[in-house]
Amino acid sequence: MKVPISWLKQYVPVTLPPRELAHRLTMAGAEVGDVEEIGGHWARDKVLVGRVLKVEPHPNADRLTLPTVEVGNGETASVVCGAPNVAAGQKIAFAREGAELYSQRSGKVEPLKSATIRGVESAGMVCSALELGLGEDHEGILVLADSAPVGTPLVDYMGDAILDIEVTPNRPDLLSIMGVAHEVAALTNESVSEPDASYPEEGPPIDRQVKIEIADPDLCARYTASLITGMQIAPSPRWMQEALERAGQRPINNVVDITNYVMLEYGQPLHAFDFDQVKNRTIIVRAARPGEVLVTLDGERRALKPPMLTIADATDAVGLAGVMGGANSEMHEGTKSVLLESANFDPVNTRRTSSALRLSTEASYRFERGIRAELAPRALRRATQLIVEIAGGTAAQGIMDLFPGQEQRPAVKIGRKRVRQLLGVDYEIAEIERVVTSLGFEPDAAPQEQADADDTLWVKAPYWRSDVTMEDDLVEEVARIVGYDTVPTTMLSAPIPHREEQPARALREQVRDGLAAAGMREVITYSLTDLATLGKVEALEDGPQPLRLSNSMSRDLEFLRSTLRANVLDTLASGFRSSHGEGLRIYELGRVYLPRQRDLPEERQMAVGVMSGPRSPSSWQTTETNMDFFDAKGVVDSVLGRLTTGVAYEPSTDRILQPGRTARIVCEGAPVGVIGEVRPHVLARFDLADAAVALFEIDMDSLGEAVPGSRRGYQAANRFPESYRDLALVVDADVPSSRIQAIIAQNGLVTGSTPFDLYSGPEVPSGKKSIAYRVVFQSSSGTLTAEQVNKAQQQVLRQLEREVGAKLRQ
Repeated sequence: MKVPISWLKQYVPVTLPPRELAHRLTMAGAEVGDVEEIGGHWARDKVLVGRVLKVEPHPNADRLTLPTVEVGNGETASVVCGAPNVAAGQKIAFAREGAELYSQRSGKVEPLKSATIRGVESAGMVCSALELGLGEDHEGILVLADSAPVGTPLVDYMGDAILDIEVTPNRPDLLSIMGVAHEVAALTNESVSEPDASYPEEGPPIDRQVKIEIADPDLCARYTASLITGMQIAPSPRWMQEALERAGQRPINNVVDITNYVMLEYGQPLHAFDFDQVKNRTIIVRAARPGEVLVTLDGERRALKPPMLTIADATDAVGLAGVMGGANSEMHEGTKSVLLESANFDPVNTRRTSSALRLSTEASYRFERGIRAELAPRALRRATQLIVEIAGGTAAQGIMDLFPGQEQRPAVKIGRKRVRQLLGVDYEIAEIERVVTSLGFEPDAAPQEQADADDTLWVKAPYWRSDVTMEDDLVEEVARIVGYDTVPTTMLSAPIPHREEQPARALREQVRDGLAAAGMREVITYSLTDLATLGKVEALEDGPQPLRLSNSMSRDLEFLRSTLRANVLDTLASGFRSSHGEGLRIYELGRVYLPRQRDLPEERQMAVGVMSGPRSPSSWQTTETNMDFFDAKGVVDSVLGRLTTGVAYEPSTDRILQPGRTARIVCEGAPVGVIGEVRPHVLARFDLADAAVALFEIDMDSLGEAVPGSRRGYQAANRFPESYRDLALVVDADVPSSRIQAIIAQNGLVTGSTPFDLYSGPEVPSGKKSIAYRVVFQSSSGTLTAEQVNKAQQQVLRQLEREVGAKLRQ
């Protein structure tokens, strides 16, 4: 919101320098992003208001003239001028030698130098708007109003500063000059003067000339209208055009400019209809009909559908409520009668309409933020007064005011106790009352049941504030105006809350740390995706379809992801393009969204990692080999080994993983994920046809249930030596290694076992395999003898033979 200081001064005294005022507003929560100073480079003694006394022809140039300019205190100056519009009697901007002016030639502000032009010395310059930095016009001089005082520094007459306020969504009142004026008044202990909105009502009563109906009161809380007949469309006055231009608006004509002016003044959008184009003199506020089409003021045909709210006459829509008017009732040079609308529309419906039609306007920007219905009649009367004053015509008696959504403004309380709790400082109730009343809040009687409450104040929010609904809102108002920087630092009045355990979060961080330690790099992708991407990993084959967003930003971000696999594989494919032949190890730990029948989706935390490419960087010392299933298994073992020792792998199947190279990850007897190598035809969908990719997926919720807390603690290193024995066993080919290791670990003297050789072929019976383990024996009570180790080994072999039929290979 651009706020010219010159406009602001019409309602509140402003004595602070612009940048200091900007700082005060920013510290009070109304952040000023920029301050544009108009005329800041005009020296007070060098750029003045002047009056052209006479204009004589240049003796040596047909296109040049010699104006004589009065610059105050009887002083005159003769200059050379090439502007075609200079004339005697004009009030103009005069610059002396040394004045800082904009140069069209260099594009910079430069000092004015004395010059002799075609043999005639010029003692200064009569300035154009371009040279003063006020616009692009350089064809003619800037002609000032006849009331401009000769000799006055131009910076005092035309200088200005524009505050560019970055308005937050909860403060629609700051989208108006009056709203900012109330902020300034509260911060500087001044008072606000509202503009006069009275006008003669000399026409017939409006209710005899206009019929208005609100067919959908849920979407239109209030609708007010006035009627002006016999007015004349023409350019608006220069003062209004300048105010609009400085506030970022383009002047059009007097009526349209007035609606924009009052919108900026009060924050209430208005719209003017050519009343002669309104059929049957009837206005109906209704939802759009299916298939209804409206050509808006920008010339575009808009296909409407319920519940988009329209302003319609007896037959057709003539405007899109809260967004833009229709071309079939717009102002034109022949317009003589104007029906002026000032209404209050539902913010949610306005936002949805604006988004659906991709049509954002100054009006919709304000309505979407929830302005108060009480603004409508005030802005209407102000705009009507300006139309009668500027465009002429006769205003009808009274206004139409339909207010089906009228409710009594509730009183809100604020007490010293709550202020003390939130701010840590004890303000007197008189100080609290001073602050809130300075912001326009009106004291109100307390409810009967709380009439005797001490140190409590009840107030009603002013008509321009829609964001204050509870006590804490008022406490914030006190802090803003008193100044956040003045609130003293105090000790906490209550004990610090005890730390609450968050097992799920702690588990996620442990898994992240483990994956990072194993050389995996984390990636973060969007939670939104499309069906094509999910289809690449066959996530649409079973179960319900993923949830679709009703207001998606693009077709690529239309559905909530139901798996992380597609995103991670897509990231892997992108990474290969710049990997320079190195292996990639990436993972993502995030939510997936599984549809439910009627409720919100089930959000599950998943960890998905992929590994592909060379196992180690290229080197003359090593043979290049690619990562596979066992590399991924090593990572999972490393991560889950931090949490528990009960990790196993069972043969399994998965839609996108290769048979025989897929296993279920089991933790403490419960399945928590899957691991395997991705099928080639799935990789081809990601342009990874030439790569082998190992993938693991861990359900963090299932892992948390299987390992509810950390079961690992400190254990001192055993000071007695270990003994190693290598056992080569012959077992059935389908016996998993994990089963054999679990049996070996049952012996009390075994502290670990590692498979180091696998063989099948000659010397091994058909259907069998030979698998060798290094078994570690150790005691915590003393050094093991060879006899003790032999005895333990025989116990292990007997147990293996009983349970899996294993025999020691000869």
